[in-house]
Parts: sequence; C-alpha cells; structure tokens
Amino acid sequence: MSPSQRREVRDTFARRGLRPHKSRGQNFLVDPRVAERIVAGARLGPGDAVIEVGPGLGILTRALAARAERVVAIEIDRGLVETLRSEGELPGHVALRHDDALGIDLSALVAELGRRTHVVANLPYAISAPLLRWLLGAREALASWVVMLQREVAERLVAPVGARQYGSLSVLTQTLCEVERLFAVPNAAFDPVPQVESVVVRALPRAPSPLDDDAMVEFERVVRACFSARRKTLVNALRGQWPWGIAPERSRLEGHLEAQGIAVDARAETLSPGEFAALVTSLRGDFVA
Repeated sequence: MSPSQRREVRDTFARRGLRPHKSRGQNFLVDPRVAERIVAGARLGPGDAVIEVGPGLGILTRALAARAERVVAIEIDRGLVETLRSEGELPGHVALRHDDALGIDLSALVAELGRRTHVVANLPYAISAPLLRWLLGAREALASWVVMLQREVAERLVAPVGARQYGSLSVLTQTLCEVERLFAVPNAAFDPVPQVESVVVRALPRAPSPLDDDAMVEFERVVRACFSARRKTLVNALRGQWPWGIAPERSRLEGHLEAQGIAVDARAETLSPGEFAALVTSLRGDFVA
C-alpha cells in the first residue's frame, strides 16, 4: 500500500470521527488484494453464505459479497456500523449486525441462514483465543472457516507433533478439524500497521465430529493438563491436574498408557492428536460415570 493510499485511509478515519481501539485489537485491513486472496482461500460455492466477524471498513465484506449468496457481517463497534450503513456501499444481500460475536449462538445463526455457511474473518488479536473456541463449538454447523491471525497463534494451530509451537491448541484444533496455512499477510496491508505478523489459515471441521460436546470439554481439560508442565511426563502432569476429582494411583494411569501403546514416560509433545483422542476415550471409559 502506497503512502498516498494510507493517507487517504487516515483522512477517511478523521472525516468519520473514527479511531482504532487498541483494546479491541483493531488493525483494519485496507488492501483489497489481500481481501481477494482471503476470499479465494475460502473456496465459496454457489449459494453459500458467509459470516464475517469484524468487517472493519468493509474491504473484505465487499469482496465476500461478490462471491457469496448471503453475508452476515458482525461488528461490535457502533461507530463502524453506523459508518458502513451511512455509506450505503454494501450490497443488499449483506446483513450488517451490531453485536458481540462471542454472545451469538453461531449454530443457531447458521440454521437461520439455511444454507452451507463459512466463517471468514480478520480476527481481533486481543480475543482470538475465545473466538477460535467459539468456532470449534459450532464446528458441526460450519462448512469451513478462514481466519487471519497473529503469526504465533497460526503456527500453534498447524504445528506438527514435536514442534516447539505444538501444544493444547494444536491438539484440540487438529483433532476436530483439518487445518492448513494459506499465506502470510504483510503488515502494510493494515492501518494502523500492527507490530506483529499475520497469517491466514483455513479449517475444515471433521465429519462426523470425533468428539461430542461433553467429550470435547473433558478432552480439552486432559490435554491442557498434559501440556501444563511440558517437562513432566504425562502421568505426573495428569496426577497434578486430574480433571475428575481425586487423582488415581500412578499404576492405574500407566495401565491406560500401555493399553494405547504409549510409553509410560512419554511427554505431551510426543503424542499425536489421534493418540490423545484414544487416551482420553480410554480414561473417560474408566473414570467418567
């Protein structure tokens, strides 16, 4: 983006009486070429709907509207909503909703749209973790999601077993979805220019889902406990943060590991998402009434 284009964007902010909120992690996408790449990565089909979180200045919204049958853009910032509405530049099949995405029942919204639905978003960095959990909670209702994230978070999502970035977020996401890194986004594509690098990733929920909602909550607890102290063995980490009341005897836990072909001195970063799923299924069968 050229300096003259960036000045134009900032002049627009000033005319509208807008300013980015640091607390909301607002770094607005202002490069339409990046918006087009994101839309291409979403691989929208005829008749598809899209839910966009945080439309900002509407750059990505308009690119999505050119491909999707319906677009619902959810924006928490009232000033941005009023500006987008007053400009009248969004097509008629775009519904602009002033709301907090985390307070919305995503599955119910998808049912209301009544068609194959994707989520596409430049996720605010300050709340990317709860938004990713929100997406996982609605995974069975969604065809896919394509999101822009801080590079460090994106690397955790796609990290392979044994990598430094591999952790509980990697395991949970990869168990429930197929995840791929699409491309990096230059800092110059935003205003204000962020101090961190950004990466776009795409997730396809696995069907059928390998975990129901109750199992997912317990799976997450076990995985987080295992990664809570990376230098500890799985047995020691689990006994230190046992998710089901009083921790069992060491020998009982070691029996579950051996039954799954896992070494009793194994650490969390050595287990694949599939091995975690098998271990948690075994533990739940023994310790959950």
